[in-house]
Amino acid sequence: MARKTEPKKDPVTVLRDKIAELQKLSQENHLDVNDAILQLKKKLDVALRKNAAKLSPWDRVLLARSPGRPYTLDYVELLFTDFVELSGDRRFSDDKAIVGGFAKFRGEPVMVIGTQKGRDTKSNLFRNFGWPGADGYRKALRLMRLADKAGVPIVTFIDTPGAYPGIASEERHVGEAIAVNLREMFALRVPVISIIIGEGGSGGALGLGVGNRILMMENAYYSVITPEGCAAILWKDRKFAPQAAEALQLTSDRLLELGVADEIILEPAGGAHCDREAAATALGEALARHPEQPQKKVAVKLIGQRCEKFRRIGHFVEDAEKTGK
Repeated sequence: MARKTEPKKDPVTVLRDKIAELQKLSQENHLDVNDAILQLKKKLDVALRKNAAKLSPWDRVLLARSPGRPYTLDYVELLFTDFVELSGDRRFSDDKAIVGGFAKFRGEPVMVIGTQKGRDTKSNLFRNFGWPGADGYRKALRLMRLADKAGVPIVTFIDTPGAYPGIASEERHVGEAIAVNLREMFALRVPVISIIIGEGGSGGALGLGVGNRILMMENAYYSVITPEGCAAILWKDRKFAPQAAEALQLTSDRLLELGVADEIILEPAGGAHCDREAAATALGEALARHPEQPQKKVAVKLIGQRCEKFRRIGHFVEDAEKTGK
């Protein structure tokens, strides 16, 4: 009878097991093994970086959806001070899938607005799984106009699979709400920095994404449609989502090449969910390089720079026969 063999562990799992074993040994026997643990953590970091280089676009999508990743309110807690949340769209309700308010970033006032998911069933129902409706986009626009009047920069955090497609959302004209946001964001007289921290799905993301600068976390994605939605349309089967993710060119590195993203924020080894504090630190350093106080750049230049950025997005080739050239 052949002896059953255990599956071979990958190097990352082996290193993690060794680190956990040493940490347990240190606690139980009061031994100083910090140097050994530090060396193993360095090897683990290298192994994780090697694995990251092999990730497919679909792998990046799955990482972007990891429930352990920091969300908007996590970054607010880790990076901002004096946060005062503002609620309601002054028309119908307060959409909990979008949060926002005044805060201070390194001593300077800013308006922070972002989509927010939950971490368990109760909080996900409260946040509508991060799917904003029409009321959420109108709330976001109200806060943007308030920031514009106050003359403070706007920082938006984007992490949503898309706008909520339910009946109630359609009855309150979610498409019109997003379209108005797009129009009005181009006219804002203060700097707008948009950061995709996880999922950047469809118009739901673009409704907060008209920025002077667009930053992306390393494992975030930004796309006109989710891979599953694309697969359902093109292949009539959601199981082709990995192929759709490849075709959509939705990863941060590809979008940087295409001129959609302005900077990639590197995540800690293994992803932002492995070390929220390190991810927040990296995001904070990137954010500090981009926001400009309104008085340093007149409104006309800010509006013009924002419009020019979006005009430059996209690659096309003209047919010489049709153009006569």
